[in-house]
Amino acid sequence: MESPNPVTPGTTGEGGRLPLTIRVSRDLQARINHGELRPGDRLPTERELMARYGVSRTVVREAISSLRASGQIETQQGRGAFVLAPVPVPQRLDAADIGPLEDVLKLVEIRIALESEAAALAAQHRSPAQLTELDAISHAFAQTLEEPDDSATHDQDFHLCVARMSGNSYFADLLSGLSPSLLPRTRVDLYRGDQRAKADYLRRLLMEHAQIRDAIARSNADEARAAMRLHLSHSRERLRLALETARQGG
Repeated sequence: MESPNPVTPGTTGEGGRLPLTIRVSRDLQARINHGELRPGDRLPTERELMARYGVSRTVVREAISSLRASGQIETQQGRGAFVLAPVPVPQRLDAADIGPLEDVLKLVEIRIALESEAAALAAQHRSPAQLTELDAISHAFAQTLEEPDDSATHDQDFHLCVARMSGNSYFADLLSGLSPSLLPRTRVDLYRGDQRAKADYLRRLLMEHAQIRDAIARSNADEARAAMRLHLSHSRERLRLALETARQGG
């Protein structure tokens, strides 16, 4: 059992103390970055973290929430929090990519609002047959990990299936109308033919899809909404980073 390691006061650079939540999340992030906590490892329980850092349950939960929002961990109901593999860094893009990137970024922002609610409704209205269809799509997607260029169709099918599961045909109609612009990678290649980086990226997508699917299967609308929002928010952040790099001229 780890010995207690109370969080010691830090500073903001202006003589003030950093909030406890930030200090705890930074320490956990450092443990991840240094390999003490590796991808797939389960984080200590809330009680263990409270004892380690000498903080309240609220502080621990806020720190975990911060790490989850940044895409460094995932939480699984009844199992705890797990470290995620790093998201592959996009290749440097040309200035000519700025226009398409700006357009796709706006599209993803619309999708976050639209698809998050569709996922929540899917958890409430999905049928066993639809869940079977979603599983078949996920299986087909998993089979393309070694051939990343063939995966876009299955990725798009997953999102359209969730929209249909909502029970509101307008969700599927709206998403279908966005095709073929539904997926950012059909418009802009962030990985410039780097097959390994693409495969790592697709494994991350597959894991995020599984979180959405599991929440829908459990009929948990709030978790389904949050899982879809997190999934699309990760896409938005990758695009935002690539756009900033392109604007700065690489």
